[in-house]
Amino acid sequence: MRLVWICLIVLSVLVGIVFGAFNGEAIGIDFYFATAHLPKGAALLCALLLGWIAGGAVVYFGLVLRLRRQLRAARREASRAPPRPAPPLAPPADAA
Repeated sequence: MRLVWICLIVLSVLVGIVFGAFNGEAIGIDFYFATAHLPKGAALLCALLLGWIAGGAVVYFGLVLRLRRQLRAARREASRAPPRPAPPLAPPADAA
């Protein structure tokens, strides 16, 4: 399994290097108060990374925190409930 992850990481790095090499011309990005001059490949990869982080934050704050709160409430409720008695044991099949 570790070999598969290493191969995926190496493949991703190689694809990123090739992507950056083919998109090497510089572009200017104006942020109204500042201007950044980056290679096109780097700008696209930064945009991809920022979108990935923003999507993860939306999922985390919109779903994960709510589910954790529900789980904590369910565990608290389960700890307050009296323990259920164990079901009776069935007699052995050859005892009849």
